[in-house]
Amino acid sequence: MHGDPLLLNKIVGAILTAGLLAMASGFISEQVFHHETPDELAFPIGGSPGVAAANAQEKAAPVGPGPIAGLLASADAVRGQKLFKACAACHTPTHGGANKVGPNLWNVVGKTMAGTDGYKYSSAFRKMEGAWDYETLNQFLFKPKAFVPGTKMTYAGIAAANKRADIIAFMRSLSSTPLPLP
Repeated sequence: MHGDPLLLNKIVGAILTAGLLAMASGFISEQVFHHETPDELAFPIGGSPGVAAANAQEKAAPVGPGPIAGLLASADAVRGQKLFKACAACHTPTHGGANKVGPNLWNVVGKTMAGTDGYKYSSAFRKMEGAWDYETLNQFLFKPKAFVPGTKMTYAGIAAANKRADIIAFMRSLSSTPLPLP
């Protein structure tokens, strides 16, 4: 009596299939869930004086993103468009697009803050002055609630400067006449 001549092939195939499924689920979870470190630990970890000193230095460090102009030169609008998918839940990026939970973002770079017609901005946003230039977008995308206290926008922000630069490069492309880079 002979065993199944394809048994070894079946075992190898099962192992390869399991590996591919594990890789695919890892890739999908990275696309769905954003891994950002919180600003503060939920439970402070005490212990050595070195940890307390490091925490005190960290709290004394300036809050906010660095300048974005240098990163815009190497920013990738195509990567920014992929990252913008998280924004698309509340904003449309198309010319003449409808306002959703948030305003339409066509031609936003250079636009007056709270300047989208037909959108009801929060009172905090209506008090903002100036236009959306590259640095104000950088500040806003870093932490919207810190930039405009009282905004209705619930998005926590983007800590990674290169991702903010990519999104800003994409937003710059949302215009028939994009503003020049700084």
